[in-house]
Amino acid sequence: MPRPLYDLTHGRPQCRCGAVAAVNCSARQDAQAFVAVQSDLKRLGAVLLLVAAALPTQGCSVASDTYKASKRSVKTTYGLTKGAVILGVGTGKLVYRIGDFTFDVVTAPVDWPLMQEDIETVDGLSPKEAIRAGRVKKAPYVVKGKRYVPMSVEQAKRYREQGVASWYGYETRRLKGGHMTANGEAFDPMGFTAAHKHLPLPTFVRVTNLANRRSVIVRVNDRGPFIDGRIIDLSAGAAKRLGFYEQGLARVRVEAVKG
Repeated sequence: MPRPLYDLTHGRPQCRCGAVAAVNCSARQDAQAFVAVQSDLKRLGAVLLLVAAALPTQGCSVASDTYKASKRSVKTTYGLTKGAVILGVGTGKLVYRIGDFTFDVVTAPVDWPLMQEDIETVDGLSPKEAIRAGRVKKAPYVVKGKRYVPMSVEQAKRYREQGVASWYGYETRRLKGGHMTANGEAFDPMGFTAAHKHLPLPTFVRVTNLANRRSVIVRVNDRGPFIDGRIIDLSAGAAKRLGFYEQGLARVRVEAVKG
C-alpha cells in the first residue's frame, strides 16, 4: 500500500511510527514529501502529454465530443447565430465574435432595474419572472396598456426594414449600479446592442446608416423604442460606430444577419 505523500495531524507531519514528529524530523519529511510530489507531477505530466498527443488522431474522442456538445450548449443558451466565434466563457458571462464585431454578454443581477421600466407584463408574468422562466424570447408583452406580439424566429430570419434609428441609455451612465435589458442581460452603453419592438430576443441584425453607408452588427437584447416613427434604438457605442451619436437620429436599413 503506497504511503501518503503528506499526512497531517493537527497541521504537523507524522513519522512512520505514527507519533508526532519533532522539528528536525518534520523538516526532513517536508523535503522528502517535496521530492515525492515533484516525481508524481513529472509522471502526471508525461501521461497528459501522451493523452494530448493521441487526441488529434482520434476520429471521435470523448474529449472532442464533450467540447462540441458544450459549444452547442453555450450557443443555444446565449442565442448565438451561426458563424459566431466563442472567445471566452465564464459564470454568467460570454465573449464572442461575429465578423469584425466582438460582443461581451453578461447576465445582470436580478435586483438591477430594467432599462424599459414601462414593460408591465411578459407572457402574463412580471418582466423579471418571465426572465427567470426563460419566456422572453418571442413572448407577447404589454407596455402602457398596449400589447406587442414579437415575430417568430423564422420571420426574423427574413427581416429587412428601413426607417429612423435613435440611440438610448445615456441616462444610465450617470447612475450608480447597472441596468438590465428585457432578456436579463447587463446593459452596456458602449457595447453593440439594440432594442426592437418585434424581433425575438436575442437576434442579430446589421444596421447601415444610409447617409454614410457605415454599418454595424448589433445584438438585439431589449425592447423599444416606444416612440412613433422609430424602428430601432441603438446603444451609444453602436450610434458612434454609425456616425450619428451627435445628431441623435439617422435613417438606417436594418436586416437580419444570415447564419
